Amino acid sequence: MDIILSAEQKCADNGVKLTKRRRQVLTALLECNAAVSAYELTELCNQQGETAMPAMSVYRILEFLEGQSLVHRLSTTNKYIACSHISCDHTHFTRPQFLICNDCTRVQEVDVTSETLSAIERVAADVGFNLSDKQLEVSGTCSNCK
Repeated sequence: MDIILSAEQKCADNGVKLTKRRRQVLTALLECNAAVSAYELTELCNQQGETAMPAMSVYRILEFLEGQSLVHRLSTTNKYIACSHISCDHTHFTRPQFLICNDCTRVQEVDVTSETLSAIERVAADVGFNLSDKQLEVSGTCSNCK
């Protein structure tokens, strides 16, 4: 099934609509091979669209898409990527985790077991640290760049 059709269905299942502008932003994200900022995404959309889209609109759309689990915001870089599980027909029970290449900025969304996340939470608690977010963003070098 087409990724955009899957996204439209997920939105419909949640009682919301993937509008033309939302579709445009999601499509631009899907076409990128790396994480992009909202301003980079605004430029991409404005190059492709017939009418200019203000950056504030892109931010609101990204917030909507994130709320529908169609995109992810990387906290460490304040950039966005399309979710790699949009077309999945099963439920994911763990939070998305990310491997970010320092060289090409490609991002790989990976599944981490709940046991691994619990272990990290326990280690943090042992030193008196309370995790405010359980999203892991690990940087390194991808297989294409090494």
